[in-house]
Amino acid sequence: MTLKRETSFPWRTFLKSLAAIGIPVAIQNLLTTTASMVDTMMVAPLGDDAVGALGLCAQFSSLMFSCYWGFVGGGMLFFAQYWGARDPEGINRSYGMTWVCMMTVSVIFSLSALLAPGVVMAIYTDKTAIQEIGVQYLGLVGIAYPLQVWSMAMSALLRATERTKIPMFAAVASVAANIFFNWVLIYGRLGAPAMGIRGAAVATAISAAVNVAAIYLMARLSRYPFLFQLREHFRWTKKHLRIFLVKCFPIILNELFLGIGNMIINVTLGRQPEETIDALAVFRTLEGLIIGFFSGFSSASSVLVGKCVGSGELEEAYQRAKRLVYLCSGFIFAVGLGILGLRTPILTAMGLTGEAYRAGVRFLSIYVFVAVIRMGNWIMNDTYRASGDAITGTVLEIVFLYVMVVPAVLVSGFALHLPYWAIFLCCYCDEPIRYVLMQLNLYSGRWIRPVTTQGAAALGEFKKRHGMAR
Repeated sequence: MTLKRETSFPWRTFLKSLAAIGIPVAIQNLLTTTASMVDTMMVAPLGDDAVGALGLCAQFSSLMFSCYWGFVGGGMLFFAQYWGARDPEGINRSYGMTWVCMMTVSVIFSLSALLAPGVVMAIYTDKTAIQEIGVQYLGLVGIAYPLQVWSMAMSALLRATERTKIPMFAAVASVAANIFFNWVLIYGRLGAPAMGIRGAAVATAISAAVNVAAIYLMARLSRYPFLFQLREHFRWTKKHLRIFLVKCFPIILNELFLGIGNMIINVTLGRQPEETIDALAVFRTLEGLIIGFFSGFSSASSVLVGKCVGSGELEEAYQRAKRLVYLCSGFIFAVGLGILGLRTPILTAMGLTGEAYRAGVRFLSIYVFVAVIRMGNWIMNDTYRASGDAITGTVLEIVFLYVMVVPAVLVSGFALHLPYWAIFLCCYCDEPIRYVLMQLNLYSGRWIRPVTTQGAAALGEFKKRHGMAR
């Protein structure tokens, strides 16, 4: 029976659905990352310290991302499953709770950047010159944080309901605005004052506003209902909120502790020579390019699997998940090799020379091979979350982060004073072990935990078919 299911898997329909969701999201994320690359390239003439400061400010943004992404993951779980169950009330309710939680996080980080930029920069580096430039940038870019998070909440809803082209085209408008206003404000074109690094911050805020406006405009023109039913967004009770937070809580903990762990790692790397900090800033931008491409297919995985779970097609969800892991890992390896092959023109264009260039090449060379395993773990975790299991991946990631990765980085950096590339390699020492454990869980099928009535009704038969206890 198993062999028959494997052979009759509808590959054409599956790949078409994967492409329809994954490619627009990948393009959107690549555009966003391209904007970050352009920021770095346009700031590069201001000096290496400006590039390093921009990279460290991006790490603060990444910490915000870690804090709100738990709500995105939880929201996607409910969006996808309610979409599969054709339950518009559930979708609206879930979006309202997701939006409120995400915006709360964004306001906290915005106020931190606007009111205490010096404190933030002092945490990330002890280099005074880099701190001073970072303070100028953070003191303005904090305005953009609520707008960026707002557009992320809308994009998550649109992706889960298979309307991926709207956020993609909005990203085009946002990136175009960012590039134009960078050109105008950093160097003082068209009669504007030359604002330097502060101009890059203002351009980021303007592009974030363009993104929000473009999503709303296109959603209105296409008569997309869920963003405009405002009363329905807030018709949730304490019971609904409790169910939402119970599902989100493990993801929130995962992302929060992951963000703190990554901050510790970045603080350690921020104490390396300035050339290494500059190379790391550029690498993080390129890493975002790889992750941006990957997350399109990760979003597709969440939707394609979560939708099946919500509608009660549990066997289809199980078969899709197994194939998605290997397909996405293959895509990532191809993208990584492409970037590595173009390393010289890319790193040079982003301002790296001499020892900073050599450090950038080492970072990329290590990451291309690590990323295949790392992204495999990521997509399995996203798939589990969309299917109702927010605990397994969280426990594994957090335990290994604090038992293996953080101690290895701290010891290698502060006690053993190993070379920067060895410290960097320690950042990923847990990935192969977790991959094996995540694979065992994938094939067990125990991650399928529906939140809809249709999914719950089909769970008993699925467990029976795969030899699981009820």
